[in-house]
Amino acid sequence: MQKSKVYPWYFAIVSVLIYTVLSVIPGLLGIGYSFTDWSAYSPYLNFVGFKNFIAVFSGENDYIKYITNTLWFTVVTTTAKTFLGLLFAVALSRNIKIKNFHRGMLYMPSVLPILVTGLVFKSILNPKTGFLNTFLRAIGLEVLAQKWLVDPNLAFGTVMAVDIWRGTGYIMTLLIAGILAIPDIYFEAAAIDGANAWQRFKFITLPMLRQTLAVTIVLNVIYGLKIFDMVYALTNGGPGHRTEVLYTAVYKMMSKGLYAEGTTISSVLFIFMVIIGFFMVKILTKDEVVE
Repeated sequence: MQKSKVYPWYFAIVSVLIYTVLSVIPGLLGIGYSFTDWSAYSPYLNFVGFKNFIAVFSGENDYIKYITNTLWFTVVTTTAKTFLGLLFAVALSRNIKIKNFHRGMLYMPSVLPILVTGLVFKSILNPKTGFLNTFLRAIGLEVLAQKWLVDPNLAFGTVMAVDIWRGTGYIMTLLIAGILAIPDIYFEAAAIDGANAWQRFKFITLPMLRQTLAVTIVLNVIYGLKIFDMVYALTNGGPGHRTEVLYTAVYKMMSKGLYAEGTTISSVLFIFMVIIGFFMVKILTKDEVVE
């Protein structure tokens, strides 16, 4: 068998330079500005040390709440999309009728722009004129009609549910590709040995999908930490900041001209991204063998 070709290290120079210019340098500049009092209301830029970071983590403002909301959104949506995506992937990787149609229907929501999806669901979930509540009232289930995006107790859960609906099909597609890449010989041998469907999934499908699952989880986590469009389109952080996340807070701070505070929050998110990136490399290279 032909060994994989190992390219010299300098082949990566261009990609490293592009990544440095477009990602690393802006991130480092943002961290630098977060140690200043940069704003639209003063022509001067003064060094203030950790004052902005202390303000973020002191609890005097709502920043801790925004960080908590972002992390909670990330955990819930990542778990739900991974579980549902795996469930649909296993079901639709079998020989069933019109499976391509079902795959297409489940994947279609992820093709729609996030802002468009948010605006459509904002209309659907309108408490008075929205399709969902109108339908529930029409079939005699008015008791289930809720103020989905207005009620502080329901708004954040509703936003997460819409995002899960949109992203599950994308994760399903990645996992289907991973399942179809598993050689049939393993399943055939397991069937000969008398393994049932659950045993084949537990001892063959799941272990051989570990790398694909790691990629999908990392992608979901990074997406969750960066969430902005869906929240902005559905609630704009309301009601009463109950759905506010880090990037909506950054957007509002920048709109008010409070650039230092905005870059501080953005820097916190950048640090989260670096940590996630580190663990991503550890996970994806854990079992690699260099020949």
